[in-house]
Parts: sequence; structure tokens; C-alpha cells
Amino acid sequence: MSLSDVDRQLLDRCLSGSPRAWEDFVDRFVGLVVHVANHTAAVRGMSISPDTRDDLVADVFTTIIANDNVVLRRFQRNCSLATYLTVIARRVVVRQLASQRFGTVPLQNETARNGTDDIARFDNVDEVRDLMTRLDPQEARVVRMYHLEGMSYEQISREVGMSENSIGPVLTRARGKMRDARA
Repeated sequence: MSLSDVDRQLLDRCLSGSPRAWEDFVDRFVGLVVHVANHTAAVRGMSISPDTRDDLVADVFTTIIANDNVVLRRFQRNCSLATYLTVIARRVVVRQLASQRFGTVPLQNETARNGTDDIARFDNVDEVRDLMTRLDPQEARVVRMYHLEGMSYEQISREVGMSENSIGPVLTRARGKMRDARA
């Protein structure tokens, strides 16, 4: 999908500092950012409070306007603005959820990914990072990319050069090793 004329004009207004441009931008995309925050937390097996969600949304918009709107200035206009903002929002939310600022970092096993409640939770990012040092480098990289960076199986597959169907078994083995090391 390409950049719509409405979004192109809104983007140009924001970058030029036109009156009410930022308010119009937020009004147009706040629902999208709220959805990304809720969805990103949910797929990681996390339940976030409305206050936490609001903080995440604020962090996304703060990131967008930081350094003289650098995120908007980097937009190459070769896709829809909503698609670009979804990627930005997801990255910000994943980074924030993985930080100690928002408490626990859940590591989900395959049954949790399929909708059951069997989720292995680790207390904090430091514990996860310590446990990852006990994995072989490839496993640690896959765990980091999936759980801490929020990458999809497809993205990890491309990055590490392993088939997409191999990512799940690697994660399962790694999580088992981490649980065993924790016990």
C-alpha cells in the first residue's frame, strides 16, 4: 500500500511545524498505536494495565518527535504511513516491555503461543540475559531476537540463515535449558 494524499499532507504539515499538525497526527494514529501496544503485549503473554498501555503509547509518540521528528524525517514514503508507524510502535513497545521498567519478561513456550496458559515467566531482563549465557551462541541469538527484540520466526530465519521451521524447535530447546539452569 502506498502513502495516501491525506497522510502525505499530514506528514508535510508535521515536518513544517504547522499549527495543530501534531494534534491531528496524534488523533489520526493514536488508535493504531494503542492497538499495537495491546497486541504486542498479548502475543508475549503479558497483561498490561491501562496506565502501562498509556505509558507505552506516550513513549511511541515521544520517540516519533524526538530529535526534531527524526523518525518522521526518515520515512521514505514508499509504503503507507500507518505501516511505517506500526513498525516503529512495535519496536518501541517491545523495547519497553523488555526493560525492567515494566517488570517481568515472559518467555513463552510453544503451547503458550497456541493459546494455553502454560507460560514460563522469568523475573527480569538481567535473569534472562544471565541464563542466555548458558546457551550456545546460536540459541542465545534466537532467544534474544524472539523474546527481547520481538522478531517473528520469518525475520529470525532471514537474519540467522536457518529455516523458519527450525526456529520453534531451537526456542523450545533453549527455553528448556534455561528452565533447567534456573532450577
